[in-house]
Amino acid sequence: MPAALLWLIAALGLAGAEVLTGDLFLLMLGGGALAAAGTSWLLDWPIWADGAVFLVVSVLLLVLVRPALRRRMQSAAALETGIEALEGRSALVLDQVTQHAGQVKLDGEVWTARPLNDHDVYEAGDHVMVMRIDGATAVVWKND
Repeated sequence: MPAALLWLIAALGLAGAEVLTGDLFLLMLGGGALAAAGTSWLLDWPIWADGAVFLVVSVLLLVLVRPALRRRMQSAAALETGIEALEGRSALVLDQVTQHAGQVKLDGEVWTARPLNDHDVYEAGDHVMVMRIDGATAVVWKND
């Protein structure tokens, strides 16, 4: 059996095994084996030269390509939606916010609000920060 065919079988086997791991390590080795198969078929080099091609290409793929692919494949930070997206936002006090009553304009909508600290009172026109959403009420705080 020609050496090029053996390298090709190794490349396909490594790529197939990569499906089981998902770490991109075996895929890079498969790329090195594919390069060795190509040089063996095109140039008819001795087997040690094919091994050197496999080694060099595999190391280059592991060092240069694998880190970039892993960064791309890692999921980005999940987009905050719903009430999680409102926490930390700035709001405008519409009606005086006390322990038992109040309204703020938050993200274009009017929300009932109460202060984070029960004794705080925020007047209309104040800018406050939403600390959390408690049901349908924005719990707000003003950094004096």
